[in-house]
Amino acid sequence: MTSSHLPAADPCTLVIFGASGDLTRRLLVPALRNLRESRLLPDQFAVVGFSRSAPAIDDLPAFRHVHGAFDDAAAWARLKDEVVERMHAVGSQNLLFYLATAPEQFLNICERLAEVQLLSESDNGWRRVIVEKPFGTDLRTARQLNQRLTAVMREEQIFRIDHYLGKETVQNIVVFRFGNGIFEPIWNRRYVDHVQITVAETLGVEMRGEYYDQTGALRDMVPNHLFQLLTLSAMEPPSALDAGALHAEQVKVLEAIEPLAASDCGTTTVRGQYAAGQVDDATVRGYRDEPKVDAASTTETFAAFRIAVDNWRWAGVPFYLRTGKRLRGKKSEVAIHFRQPPLALFRQASMAPPEPNQLVISIQPEEVIKLKIAAKVPGPELTASPVDLRFNYADYFGVEPQTGYETLLYDAMTGDRSLFKRADVVEAGWGVVDPIVTAWAAGSCTLETYQAGSDGPDAAAQLLTRDGRRWRPL
Repeated sequence: MTSSHLPAADPCTLVIFGASGDLTRRLLVPALRNLRESRLLPDQFAVVGFSRSAPAIDDLPAFRHVHGAFDDAAAWARLKDEVVERMHAVGSQNLLFYLATAPEQFLNICERLAEVQLLSESDNGWRRVIVEKPFGTDLRTARQLNQRLTAVMREEQIFRIDHYLGKETVQNIVVFRFGNGIFEPIWNRRYVDHVQITVAETLGVEMRGEYYDQTGALRDMVPNHLFQLLTLSAMEPPSALDAGALHAEQVKVLEAIEPLAASDCGTTTVRGQYAAGQVDDATVRGYRDEPKVDAASTTETFAAFRIAVDNWRWAGVPFYLRTGKRLRGKKSEVAIHFRQPPLALFRQASMAPPEPNQLVISIQPEEVIKLKIAAKVPGPELTASPVDLRFNYADYFGVEPQTGYETLLYDAMTGDRSLFKRADVVEAGWGVVDPIVTAWAAGSCTLETYQAGSDGPDAAAQLLTRDGRRWRPL
């Protein structure tokens, strides 16, 4: 993120629970370094880590570590003493807590913070808590989590984080749609044939086998990453670019999704699990042979489905969503497929009709926006070929992609909740996913097998070919 016109964040002390974990090492610490280099961290800033083992952090300003377990009362007393000392040294009562822990610890940590009176706000300082996904495992547990969190703090103190929203291209969906007069007028059922949203990975479950085998692709990716992309792509213009207005429009999209009946899941949803295969010229094992995965597991590593957003803008326009592990390529994108133009002119010219236009907003591996148009091929023959008009963030702005956490951490320090999830957004997402989970558990959708390094199950391709469409290649 650039800092040309942004002030440094509020003076504060950041407390990281799970300071020795992978998330802290790979993402949070680099993001803090980038913020410091951009002069967006305040001069009055300190970091306190809390974990069982000491983290490898040696270059953050005023870093302190408290050793202990989350169920150790003495460790919590030491933590409070250290935090109070850091607040005095910083000269600010502002506290930001980051829960970089397993989800089963979220409630325990927040309730402990309330017990030691570190969540109580005053006129002299704010207290905010960043909660990582997953936000529950279904609608019931999400509601329970939200209720118990708001029993110890206000909703406005809770920052439910989805790091996808820290990506510049994801945020640019809103600017691109509503800041360009040539696109918003055609962003509707009159001009759009269908929408594809893809989050594909070449990686397997790595060392997350135990967690993943209890979760699966649907729960792990759809209520958060894919639905964030869906709601930003499909929502109506918000009344303002603030958190309340953005969240209100996102909820409306999720509430407009037609519920999937169990009897339709066999034709509108696909679930798959990867077998052994080749990824990037390397032989990889199948999911059931991964560490800490049940050898007879029926957990899906691939999920795809067709949904309908039943409102004035999108009536009749299908949205196809897919996500999976061990696929042919790594790709995260939103692709708007426009309707075919009238073909009478091209039939008279005895030429093949041009391909429909596509607008592709790519988030990974590159942050790129592409518009596919038809252009005449040079020469005497009248033929058309698709060409891309391409905008690349790194090329144009001369900045390299960062971790995605820089913007989110800065926003949490400044109190901007626009890119964080509100409780009703979380619950509305689970309201869409729950019927699919229930139907799959009842056996309404066969678990397909796909080879690692492929495009996914054959049934995923059939999901679109039945409608006369096809997926964009991975």
